[in-house]
Amino acid sequence: MGRIVWLGAAALAVAAVVGAEAQTRGVSKGEILLGMHTDLSGPAATYGVSSSNAVRMRFDEVNASGGIHGRKIRLIVEDQAYQVPKAVQACNKLINRDKVFAFVAPLGTPMNNACFKDQLAAGVPNLFPLSAARSMYEPFHRLKFYGAASYVDQIRSAIDYFVKTQGKKAVCVMYQDTDFGKEILEGAELQTRKLGIKLAEVTAHKPTDQDFTAPITKLRGAGCDVIMLGTIVRDTIVPYTTARKMGWNVDFVGSAASYDFVVGSAQGMDGLYAMGLTEMPYPDSQSALIRGFLEKYKATYKIDPNIGAVYGHVAADLTVTALDRAGPNLTTDSFVKAMESVRGYRDIFNGPEINFGPNIRQGANSSFLAVVKNGRWTRVTEPLAF
Repeated sequence: MGRIVWLGAAALAVAAVVGAEAQTRGVSKGEILLGMHTDLSGPAATYGVSSSNAVRMRFDEVNASGGIHGRKIRLIVEDQAYQVPKAVQACNKLINRDKVFAFVAPLGTPMNNACFKDQLAAGVPNLFPLSAARSMYEPFHRLKFYGAASYVDQIRSAIDYFVKTQGKKAVCVMYQDTDFGKEILEGAELQTRKLGIKLAEVTAHKPTDQDFTAPITKLRGAGCDVIMLGTIVRDTIVPYTTARKMGWNVDFVGSAASYDFVVGSAQGMDGLYAMGLTEMPYPDSQSALIRGFLEKYKATYKIDPNIGAVYGHVAADLTVTALDRAGPNLTTDSFVKAMESVRGYRDIFNGPEINFGPNIRQGANSSFLAVVKNGRWTRVTEPLAF
């Protein structure tokens, strides 16, 4: 007959902590394992490399200070080259082989969407993806957290501003025929309908298209006085410069996907508008915190950071904030509750205040209008929200 062993209260408490650690994937006595699938070698590598560098730099700072409640953060970064099949492979590795606690700053709308089913079924939180699609926080799921305005939010705010304060009457859309581009189109449809006006014209293109003479001619013929862009980098630059070479000085407005160093510094881009989420990190920033970040990043990686690095830093810092709040007994449930407790968070790049809650998975919905002047992005407005 076996012996019955009675444990005291202290022993039971220790056993509970050990048991929680054993049951929580990616969490051990001395380590928290996080994953990131991103583009290190494909068309969005400028974002993927810079954002993963910034995430790693923030975690290294935390580890150098002793970690979080005695645990060091270890980050595993997988290259998905901005391709859905590779993203699925990377996610499967992080979920099933590495058994990470959470994903941080994963890149790309279709890549995140493709990973969600298996990721969420395994109980792996998705934290602050580099995509502003609404699917990053809708439909509601307790493990999805996104911290900024969606593409739909951004375009709705832009149209509201240009119609109400600039007197624009013929709103048009040029978008790439992708999940991303369709978010821009939907935002434009929603806001023009709300304002009681119709879209004057819409054109769609493939992300690989290089000649935009025909769509620009079509939009010009429709009498557009402002064009909302569902474009990223090259397909922002080429149409804009094409219109200017044709002598058409209509206003073009991009989303945060166009708010990029490369776009702003390209020849002939002065006058382009875009919606921004944070300050562009220029070396002569008036903020000592931003200058300090730039100097440390460049000293660490021997290259200047871009806007992707900003997004990576904010994602990592928010993650650190919640891990700290979750306390020493880190579980998925304690982490989710900690995320839901985040209120009034402000990043160092003058981004919007971020607030989460039990039923809130989008931390902010405001963005601001910026314009390119002398090859630099310059803020035009205070935060806008529809």
